[in-house]
Amino acid sequence: MVTVSPSECEAVPTWTYVLQLPHDPRAARIARVTLRAVLAGHGMSQLQDCAELLATELVANAYRHSTGPATLRLRGLGRGRLRVSVCDANPHIPPPFGERSGSRRLPVPASADAEGGRGLFLVCHYAEAWGGYPLGGGHSGGGGKLLWCEVGG
Repeated sequence: MVTVSPSECEAVPTWTYVLQLPHDPRAARIARVTLRAVLAGHGMSQLQDCAELLATELVANAYRHSTGPATLRLRGLGRGRLRVSVCDANPHIPPPFGERSGSRRLPVPASADAEGGRGLFLVCHYAEAWGGYPLGGGHSGGGGKLLWCEVGG
């Protein structure tokens, strides 16, 4: 018989929600509404502001840099932690998401006059952990990526 210690059990997700998002500029708003409902339902509303910012930036990044749908995954990790993941069909993993998991190196912030380039900087700045990895099949069969970040605890 195999036994599992309490600390090992807490690494197992306590719940997971998956939302398919069309390639639509309203996708980030839909993701925020869903995130609010999930966090309220699990008594984690204290994470709402930060988690909304991070989810919005990841979904907006998927919309801007991909031509297909995206998938938002919200996963409770126990101890008041939340993992937000977004998959899209674009295989490019932006730095520092493609680097070793746990790396705390922030991307270079955008210049003051740049029209974009701040989203992933914000994700890395406010998330406690982040990472990314390539996907084998993707939405269109040609691969893709998953970017994730964690908050709470």
